[in-house]
Amino acid sequence: MALLREQILALSTTNVDSLIIGETGSGKEVVARAIHDFSQRKEKPFVAINCAAIPADIIESELFGHEQGAFTGATKKRIGKLEYAAGGTVFLDEIDSMPLDLQAKILRAIEQRTIEPLGSNKSVNLDVTFIASTKEDLETLSNNQEFRMDLYYRLNVIRFNIPPLRERTEDIPLLFFHLSRIARSKYRRDIPEISPNLVDQLCRYPWPGNVRELRNYADRFVLGMWNGFIETREESQSVT
Repeated sequence: MALLREQILALSTTNVDSLIIGETGSGKEVVARAIHDFSQRKEKPFVAINCAAIPADIIESELFGHEQGAFTGATKKRIGKLEYAAGGTVFLDEIDSMPLDLQAKILRAIEQRTIEPLGSNKSVNLDVTFIASTKEDLETLSNNQEFRMDLYYRLNVIRFNIPPLRERTEDIPLLFFHLSRIARSKYRRDIPEISPNLVDQLCRYPWPGNVRELRNYADRFVLGMWNGFIETREESQSVT
């Protein structure tokens, strides 16, 4: 994590596009926001786009925008998220979930820094930095023709690998206390005593949900719902 922090700071004066790799809940968006916040673009928009959450039939309009009358229901012109991020950073979260046909258009936007809104014949210049994230191995997906190889190579100039929480157990007590302080402010409750036994339980648990799961336990702890027992990995996965 210290190396990751150094890498983020080293990029603070550049506008290079990058790829963040990490398991679900490991903090990919936190890293993306840190890259933006330490960059020269920090005063401009940070636009996060969850590629897996936007329905396939509207994702192109969401990203590139559209002109009035471009399709049924397009009653007025709409600026897309890429154009809205002018001067700032676009975070393409879970880019591995993006449809293949749209990947070609994103590749063009990244390479040429221009887009064409739906229904328009005029190009719009882009002044943004692209950051993409994935929980999957894009090289493997590319070899299986499930992800565009050219887009993978275009994004893989600078890559940040976020280790899962189980591989950095020394961070768990500090993170738990930090998240407990956030929960204290959110719920207006005092933080109960964090005993050595509790710390031991936290460090022995494999955390399949990573920091997101740890945050949930911190909330339970501050709310007084801690029962002194952490489920096994199998039980936790069955709940999620």
